[in-house]
Amino acid sequence: MQIKAAVTQALGHDFEWQAVELAEPALGEIRVRIVATGVCHTDAVARDLGIAPFPIVLGHEGAGVVEALGEGVTGLEVGDHVVLSFGHCGGCGHCLTGHPTVCDTFNALNFGGAMDDGSHRLARDGEALATFFGQSSFATHAVVSARNAVKVDPEVDLALLGPLGCGIQTGAGTVLNRLKPEFGSSLVVYGCGAVGLSAIMAARIAGCRHIIAVDVHDSRLELARELGATHAINGQQEDTIERVREITGGGSQFAVETTGVPVVVRQSLQALKPLGVSAIVGVTPEVTLDVHHDLMAEGKSMIGVIEGDSVPRVFIPQLVAYFKEGRFPFDRLVKFYAPEQINEAFEDSKNGTTVKPVLKIAD
Repeated sequence: MQIKAAVTQALGHDFEWQAVELAEPALGEIRVRIVATGVCHTDAVARDLGIAPFPIVLGHEGAGVVEALGEGVTGLEVGDHVVLSFGHCGGCGHCLTGHPTVCDTFNALNFGGAMDDGSHRLARDGEALATFFGQSSFATHAVVSARNAVKVDPEVDLALLGPLGCGIQTGAGTVLNRLKPEFGSSLVVYGCGAVGLSAIMAARIAGCRHIIAVDVHDSRLELARELGATHAINGQQEDTIERVREITGGGSQFAVETTGVPVVVRQSLQALKPLGVSAIVGVTPEVTLDVHHDLMAEGKSMIGVIEGDSVPRVFIPQLVAYFKEGRFPFDRLVKFYAPEQINEAFEDSKNGTTVKPVLKIAD
């Protein structure tokens, strides 16, 4: 069928809405009418750094309605509301033990540009277009593996839910699934974008005593306080390490580092108390560490966490339930954009004007 999709032709090119062809869903796949899709930093990385092949249709925080089922699909029906998340094989050791975020074929399925069987579902004028994260949700419709689709509560506004598939899942899951802070513990979040603010809301759910937000924008820090941060530090105006130690009485037990800025990565380690853990979730370049003083001498840990170490079909409905209870108000992060405003949405995300842009594709 013919659909509209935002095509990225080559490295660094703007998104351009064009008519493309979408194939019918194959074995184990579904077709989804996209209602809305989040704009994520990972899409910008793919556009600007070439981590996936071109030409490509990006987008990986889609939410929509199931329109068609391929052969062999169970557990989903036409008309179901779904959130689309990352690709995973479902059969490797990591998938089978509850860690699909480190699936043996994660990179191939999400960044390789093709479906599970190596074929393509998108084409333009007879030329195959690469798929992103197994979904390519910057489009009016998407064909995805049924494994990537999470059935969600139809009572909740579907247009809000796409970011749960990646950015918001990453922040909240890093806290609730991986760090699992004890009640009354201390946690610092470095960077108050969508991922960081989701981590702050999750830390409040977990019952952390000290929830410290670190950023360089006072508006973000104010929002962080409204969403659950007990303290806020402007990293350009204060000594972050000393302030964390002062607030916590010697250092935090946990940290979530979202910025990917090398100096901040080191701060996240240096502000930990002995045996503390810093979770790195941002795309981070080379970092120089004094391994003895920054890490080993006080028994600290630095871990990488992908997609919040989540099982999306379990975790995303939990987040929706927290949202309905008023305990996870992620809608405070969202600003809607029309499809033709896609390039503006990316610019607003980059300059910090909007925390989480969402393209509203259809009603």
